[in-house]
Amino acid sequence: MTEDKIKRINELYHKSQKEGLTAEEKEEQQILRKEYIAAIRGNIESQLQNVSLVGPNGVVTPVTKIKK
Repeated sequence: MTEDKIKRINELYHKSQKEGLTAEEKEEQQILRKEYIAAIRGNIESQLQNVSLVGPNGVVTPVTKIKK
Protein backbone atom coordinates (compact mmCIF):
# COMPACT_ATOMS: atom_id res chain seq x y z
CA MET A 1 0.00 0.00 0.00
CA THR A 2 1.54 3.26 -1.11
CA GLU A 3 1.32 6.60 0.67
CA ASP A 4 -0.66 7.95 -2.30
CA LYS A 5 -3.34 5.31 -1.84
CA ILE A 6 -3.57 5.96 1.88
CA LYS A 7 -3.86 9.67 1.15
CA ARG A 8 -6.66 8.93 -1.34
CA ILE A 9 -8.53 6.82 1.25
CA ASN A 10 -8.39 9.77 3.63
CA GLU A 11 -9.50 12.22 0.94
CA LEU A 12 -12.50 10.07 0.10
CA TYR A 13 -13.40 9.74 3.77
CA HIS A 14 -13.31 13.48 4.34
CA LYS A 15 -15.29 14.14 1.19
CA SER A 16 -17.91 11.59 2.26
CA GLN A 17 -18.30 13.43 5.57
CA LYS A 18 -18.61 16.87 3.98
CA GLU A 19 -20.57 16.43 0.78
CA GLY A 20 -21.01 12.75 -0.01
CA LEU A 21 -19.49 10.53 -2.65
CA THR A 22 -20.52 9.61 -6.15
CA ALA A 23 -21.16 5.95 -6.96
CA GLU A 24 -17.74 5.71 -8.63
CA GLU A 25 -16.03 7.23 -5.61
CA LYS A 26 -17.82 4.85 -3.24
CA GLU A 27 -16.63 1.91 -5.33
CA GLU A 28 -13.08 3.29 -5.38
CA GLN A 29 -13.22 3.75 -1.61
CA GLN A 30 -14.32 0.14 -1.06
CA ILE A 31 -11.57 -1.19 -3.34
CA LEU A 32 -8.91 0.89 -1.58
CA ARG A 33 -10.16 -0.15 1.85
CA LYS A 34 -10.04 -3.84 0.92
CA GLU A 35 -6.50 -3.41 -0.40
CA TYR A 36 -5.49 -1.59 2.80
CA ILE A 37 -6.93 -4.32 5.03
CA ALA A 38 -5.19 -7.01 2.96
CA ALA A 39 -1.88 -5.17 3.37
CA ILE A 40 -2.35 -4.89 7.14
CA ARG A 41 -3.21 -8.58 7.43
CA GLY A 42 -0.16 -9.49 5.36
CA ASN A 43 2.07 -7.40 7.62
CA ILE A 44 0.67 -9.00 10.75
CA GLU A 45 1.05 -12.51 9.36
CA SER A 46 4.63 -11.71 8.40
CA GLN A 47 5.39 -10.48 11.90
CA LEU A 48 3.77 -13.52 13.50
CA GLN A 49 5.99 -15.83 11.45
CA ASN A 50 8.90 -14.46 13.48
CA VAL A 51 7.23 -14.98 16.88
CA SER A 52 7.76 -17.96 19.15
CA LEU A 53 6.08 -18.79 22.43
CA VAL A 54 8.06 -20.08 25.38
CA GLY A 55 6.09 -22.45 27.59
CA PRO A 56 6.45 -22.80 31.36
CA ASN A 57 8.73 -25.81 30.85
CA GLY A 58 11.02 -23.81 28.50
CA VAL A 59 9.80 -25.39 25.28
CA VAL A 60 9.88 -22.90 22.39
CA THR A 61 6.94 -23.20 19.99
CA PRO A 62 6.74 -21.13 16.80
CA VAL A 63 3.41 -19.43 16.11
CA THR A 64 1.66 -21.18 13.23
CA LYS A 65 -0.88 -19.76 10.84
CA ILE A 66 -4.43 -20.03 12.18
CA LYS A 67 -6.96 -21.41 9.73
CA LYS A 68 -9.90 -19.12 9.10
